[in-house]
Amino acid sequence: MTTPTTVVRSAGVVIARRQAGMYRLLVLRAARNWDFPKGLIEEGEDAHDAARREATEGTGISDLTFDAAESHKETIAYGTGEVARYYLAITTTDEVTLPIAHELGKPAYDEWRWVTFDEAEDVLPPRLAAVLAWVRETLDPA
Repeated sequence: MTTPTTVVRSAGVVIARRQAGMYRLLVLRAARNWDFPKGLIEEGEDAHDAARREATEGTGISDLTFDAAESHKETIAYGTGEVARYYLAITTTDEVTLPIAHELGKPAYDEWRWVTFDEAEDVLPPRLAAVLAWVRETLDPA
């Protein structure tokens, strides 16, 4: 039995905002699935640039401050060995816009929420557990 080779095909951003002394994370829903803003890496684009582009295009948030350009966490392999790479960024923006995705003719996401870490654990799929743990450790080291 062979194990599929993992390939990073998409990149995203865990967007955090400080509110009332604690961090809240932006989660987006497409159909029944919650996720952080992410999308495919285009040819000739590096993962960090793709993540920033996808986050801004999908949410309208442009004041993203990244902790470090190379600091990231990848998901476990899913599907056909695909891996998503996530970066962490801080914003002061409260309001999110869900612009029309030209290729879809509608917004790529149906809903957005600013959630606590515990709320994120409740709505995000298991493949994002390690990403969420990394963000919690990075933002709130105990």
